[in-house]
Amino acid sequence: MTTTTPTPQTAAPAGPPPAMRLRELVFGAAGAAALRAAARLKVADALGDTPLSAEALAAAVRTEPKPLRRLLRALACRGVFTERPDGTFAHTDMSRLLREDDPHSLRDIALWCTEPWTWDAWPLLDEAVRTGRNVVEGLYGKEFFPWLNEDAPESADVFNRAMTTSSTQSALDVAAFLDLSGASSVADIGGGQGHVLASLLEKYPAMTGALLDLPRVVENADARLRPGGALADRVRIVPGDCREAVPVRADVYVIKNILEWDDDSTARCLANVIGAGGPGTRVVVIENLVDDTPSMGFSTAMDLLLLLNVGGAKHTTQSMSSRLTEAGLVIDAVGAVNPYLHAFDCTVPA
Repeated sequence: MTTTTPTPQTAAPAGPPPAMRLRELVFGAAGAAALRAAARLKVADALGDTPLSAEALAAAVRTEPKPLRRLLRALACRGVFTERPDGTFAHTDMSRLLREDDPHSLRDIALWCTEPWTWDAWPLLDEAVRTGRNVVEGLYGKEFFPWLNEDAPESADVFNRAMTTSSTQSALDVAAFLDLSGASSVADIGGGQGHVLASLLEKYPAMTGALLDLPRVVENADARLRPGGALADRVRIVPGDCREAVPVRADVYVIKNILEWDDDSTARCLANVIGAGGPGTRVVVIENLVDDTPSMGFSTAMDLLLLLNVGGAKHTTQSMSSRLTEAGLVIDAVGAVNPYLHAFDCTVPA
């Protein structure tokens, strides 16, 4: 028998030393601030397919050239824009996502995650970790969403645009994933502007639907759902808070990315849905998870931000399952909608 000596493998290049990685990590706020500045200045929109100098870009976005070059270099070393040998700057796949006209634009999400209130809250993370409670009430004297909608309307508009972006981009995935054949009605609970609902109604032309969310949110519902829209005659738009009541009866309830509050609020929402639907009703809960997902960095960061603003949390598969079974639901299946979302398909038992 002939044996073969394994070919020596070349070791992978070592990454930056720990001290350098830690220094870069503690300056993470600089990267977030740079992204926010670029988004607010609309630098990505000003840069087309032709590379431009910092001077040309500065003229387009009305800034001083030297500080703009410093901003662009800080972003380029993180993969957002690239600096060419001749000193001009060009787009990367990441920087294009800051353009407003990109079909997968993350501009509004970048703004939402760096709104002024976040800079007030992040330094108090140790307090939130010690107490397990949000810090926003201590900062502003109100719960987060009442404060946002009553005292920070511009930030509330950013939030709504960011949620619209997120929902629009995931709605088609959700509609493709869910098989609602056999159901005649669906309710989107806390469904924002109703992009998921609209996609489901387009998939199932005989189905009727209901959208429940806060008054200020449903005022700006998807145009397809509002009077005169293509789906309006099959939709009921219901302003309200699902933690207080769910005055909607449907065969299927979809609850996407809202069961991230404190445990009491989550329990009240689920209890209201179960009470409205009754035995045999199907309840589909769709969430980002902080385990077994390729978006761990983003999901765990959002998990900490939820602790700061509402005292809530992103879920693991186990914690989400526990909340659902404690509420009285039977989990029939758990599946991946896309790399970032998982669906818990449940039934209200007899």
